[in-house]
Amino acid sequence: MSTAVTTHSSLKPVTTENAPAAIGPYSQAIKAGDLVFVSGCIPLVPSTMQIVDGGIVEQTTQALANLKAVLAASGSDVGRVVKTTVFLKNMNDFVVVNGIYADFFGDHKPARSAVEVARLPKDVLFEIECIASLKN
Repeated sequence: MSTAVTTHSSLKPVTTENAPAAIGPYSQAIKAGDLVFVSGCIPLVPSTMQIVDGGIVEQTTQALANLKAVLAASGSDVGRVVKTTVFLKNMNDFVVVNGIYADFFGDHKPARSAVEVARLPKDVLFEIECIASLKN
């Protein structure tokens, strides 16, 4: 049984062509009050909607670029990320991912969880989601 549900007026969906379109019934991000909740970003190239060529380095770099684009579209930025969750296909990639992640965030160190999962959408190797502040 399907019930019509509408988005509450206090919630504002975020969309941008600078990041891959949602591949399911979800938003790229949702603004709620002073926070933005960014959906999981995977390493799809926005212009082609195909997985970036390469391995964990290229996939991590692309997914982080997608995250940055959604944050920008929301009115936030990387320096206002409060918490990330990193999903890895293989925890053996953690050291490589951690180096790329550290370069991406620079001196900013948001709270983070990192977990290995059995499978990710489109069988990618890396996914990241975040919560960020919208306050200046």
